[in-house]
Amino acid sequence: MLSRVANNLIWLDRYMERGYGILSLLKVNFYANQDSPELFSWTPIIKNYNLDGNDFSTEDAIECIEFMVFDIANSNSILNIVTKARENARSVQEHISREMWLNINNYYLFLTDKNLPKRLKEEDPLLFLDNLKAFHLMYFGTMDLTQGRGPAYYFLNVGRYLERVIQISDFTALKLIEISKTTDSLEQGFYWKNLLLSVGGYRHYLKTNKSLFEKELIIKMIFQDNLFPRSVYYCINKLSKHIHELIKSNELEQNNLDFLLGKLESNIKYTTIESINEQGLENFIKEIKEDIKNISLTVNTVYFSQNT
Repeated sequence: MLSRVANNLIWLDRYMERGYGILSLLKVNFYANQDSPELFSWTPIIKNYNLDGNDFSTEDAIECIEFMVFDIANSNSILNIVTKARENARSVQEHISREMWLNINNYYLFLTDKNLPKRLKEEDPLLFLDNLKAFHLMYFGTMDLTQGRGPAYYFLNVGRYLERVIQISDFTALKLIEISKTTDSLEQGFYWKNLLLSVGGYRHYLKTNKSLFEKELIIKMIFQDNLFPRSVYYCINKLSKHIHELIKSNELEQNNLDFLLGKLESNIKYTTIESINEQGLENFIKEIKEDIKNISLTVNTVYFSQNT
């Protein structure tokens, strides 16, 4: 498989995973903002995803959603993300199922409908965001049901789990900033609940713990739970399996990927809550993101060096 194809496959799934995460964050924040605008501002989200330095600042919910969904000057807008995903999908059509291509293309056509921005202002924003999320869920399901289990499938999943770890880390870091601004236990509880909702772990937490929103239990679930599909440990475990499949099929050289993956997996699995508290959750998250960056760079370096 040519290095360019592998790179496009990785980024195709990264973009689709990123889009789903952003939409989830927007939906949860819209709901929370309606009840407690003083606690759940739009500014942190816009600041985190507005990486182009655009002069955009408002607390109007519809304007913020419009900026995050449609603004072409925002590289992390859903429109831009899906456009990039479509470009990657088009360049690797021979390696993905026809159903996957049709799903992404239909999503792009839906987003570029000139009447869609008007619908955002006229319809229930939650329903609007759910309709967009449905395209991502359809994509994930379509990939699982129609994509052959070969190198393309494994590269797609490498992209997905790399991006998911980054998303989870970013969402947690965002909430930590807000939590640090208050000593009120009730307000902190609201933020922890909001984080669980943002990563899709609210129901799982309640079923597993049946308790109030305790920091230690939430951190353990988000970072170390081996059954929650959006925990960091679960994602690293999946990432490791897909990379090893690529190594087995000679699409990747082993190099030091085994070491990097094993080190990160062990650190997350065996680090105690006491140790995390001692070093600070912010530093723990920074280390995870740095390790993920190194793994991503190593995949690129190993793959491109043997295919160029």
